[in-house]
Amino acid sequence: MESFFQYQRIRQAVRHQLAEIKEKCSCEDYTLGSPHSSSCQLSNIWLSVPSKQLLLQENSPNDSLIIVDWDSDNDPLNPASESVSRKLFMTLLVSLIAFSVTATSAIDACGILQYSEEFNVSEVIGSLATALFLVGFGAGSLLSGPFSETFGRNTVYLTTMLIFLIFIMAAALAPNVHSHLIFRFLAGFFGSTPLSCAGGTVADLWNPMQKTYAFPAYAIPSFVGPMAGQIIGSYIPIKLGWRWLEWIMLIMGGAILLVIFLFQPETYGPLLLYWKAKILRQETGDERYKAPMELKNEALGRRLLTSVYRPFALVHSELIIILMSLYLTVIYIVLFTFLEGYTYIFGQTYGLSQEITSIIWAGMLCGILLVGCVVPVIYSWTAKEYKKTSVIVPETRLWYAMLGGAPAVPISLFWMGWTSYPSISIWSPLIASALFGYGITTIFIVTYMYIIDSYDVYSASALGFLVFTRYVVAGGMTVAGGPIYRSIGVHYTLTILGAISTVMATIPYLLYMYGPKLRKYSKFAVNIDAN
Repeated sequence: MESFFQYQRIRQAVRHQLAEIKEKCSCEDYTLGSPHSSSCQLSNIWLSVPSKQLLLQENSPNDSLIIVDWDSDNDPLNPASESVSRKLFMTLLVSLIAFSVTATSAIDACGILQYSEEFNVSEVIGSLATALFLVGFGAGSLLSGPFSETFGRNTVYLTTMLIFLIFIMAAALAPNVHSHLIFRFLAGFFGSTPLSCAGGTVADLWNPMQKTYAFPAYAIPSFVGPMAGQIIGSYIPIKLGWRWLEWIMLIMGGAILLVIFLFQPETYGPLLLYWKAKILRQETGDERYKAPMELKNEALGRRLLTSVYRPFALVHSELIIILMSLYLTVIYIVLFTFLEGYTYIFGQTYGLSQEITSIIWAGMLCGILLVGCVVPVIYSWTAKEYKKTSVIVPETRLWYAMLGGAPAVPISLFWMGWTSYPSISIWSPLIASALFGYGITTIFIVTYMYIIDSYDVYSASALGFLVFTRYVVAGGMTVAGGPIYRSIGVHYTLTILGAISTVMATIPYLLYMYGPKLRKYSKFAVNIDAN
């Protein structure tokens, strides 16, 4: 709905410009955009198409293209020119989508026991409902870019979110375990697309300096999804049955879809310029008005193929992408093995019920929210760096993890692992879980921001690889999590994960020191020097 009003505002702005041109063109043989009327050449200026953007074909004015652009750097039709409060509102709207789909990814773990009993399967098979959703997440994320760059962000949000909700409804109605698992996979596949495009919306709206606080504003609400899913689903399978886990997500997702439909404008600049060019052609009858995206001849199918192929072709030579992908994958392995691991860490150790064990996730959620406290500090540091050097080097994005976030993960895992005893207060591992939540959120933020700033036009492909690997591997480890905790116990499982995380914690510091050299010798990374 908001996109419809946005289209009408563009039409009104174009008509207003055309009316101004008519007043300025006093020639009797006036024709809008006519190349034969020198006094009417003002139209090219007033319609934001400077002469340098006229593409002459075969040196004939009749064959020229008039490339439509924004009126100015502060064009009110450009969403990037909106006020900070308005852009924060749009950013929080897309973070609601991420919250919805990530909460759905984890909530089924609350009902594994009831689910397994109804379908008469083992709990390992029951955990496939979460695992296949995550695998669907990874597969679908590779296709989102070309669709959003062809049809715009909002079309992708609304269409794929609607299909996502249809498959969630189908999962709630599934008559057997096979159909339920298939529907969960398909829900994850389509749920990943709006999640992936949300980063594109953030990029549409914010300049590099503003992203210092804008990306955390998106990441923090969206990253609490898995924890919120556990808390929301704590009592549902026991009181209402496991199917209501899906129904609750359907209701919440439907409400969010309605909010997006009513209030979220289109933010993809090239599509808005296409609307403007289309309106100009309709109002003037001059077919020479073209938007930049109309000059691209590559078909959607070809771009989809590239979107799937390029992330894997790019990664083999890029150490930065390999390290960041490995780091985030380890973090997600730990996070999603907790879906079953909390039963052993808290449930069996302290004799907590199934529902109280799910509520314990609130500790991690508190840690995630604490990241908001360091945002002003990082922003002030970044502002000082920008004032001094006039550039924002990608390595400044690592500060979130370097400011305690990276060490927090292994510390919290060792702490949780070796204080989870009945003789030790439950508050000890609970506080450790809050520290873990703080650490993983900072790592998520720096991984995305560092990759985006380091790879610029190739960042979508780099992030596609990150999303694919972490969700596919996390999906596999979700199934393996329960057997691992049962076989070697809480203490040794968390010790192993803590040891691996200790090695990974060095990555932000190493990249801060050697990242500029790695980017310098890369074929794809940007070479920005603060000096």
